[in-house]
Amino acid sequence: MTSRPAQAHRLGDLARLRRVRDRIDREYAQPLDVEALARGVNMSAGHLSRQFRLAYGESPYSYLMTRRIERAMALLRRGDLSVTEVCFEVGCSSLGTFSTRFTELVGVPPSTYRQDPSAATAGMPACVAKQVTRPVRNREAPPAGPHLA
Repeated sequence: MTSRPAQAHRLGDLARLRRVRDRIDREYAQPLDVEALARGVNMSAGHLSRQFRLAYGESPYSYLMTRRIERAMALLRRGDLSVTEVCFEVGCSSLGTFSTRFTELVGVPPSTYRQDPSAATAGMPACVAKQVTRPVRNREAPPAGPHLA
């Protein structure tokens, strides 16, 4: 059985983790790091990382990058910004890291995605297209080309 103080502590941690997740959702374009997020909720960076992974299945950094890539996908679909401009607009400071992470999550490089974003959602209602165009986490994006195995 769980004692009352331990249960209250766990609930407090979950509330702080929700605040961290909400802050990432709101401030994804700002320079955020795990230490700053942890300071904001009075936790150590290590404890925050462990608890965040237990609660949400991925690290705070991975969650942040997924939010950034989701926003980048929307900006690239608009087509009025270059890949470099989109990279900096969503809060990434390295074009190489942005491109690598985008490719891991989406399955194609950002420049390819920018050239033909409509192919992924042609003929779909907007509510379905939104779900289909969400980045895939944990490097689960299917390969872009034909499978030759």
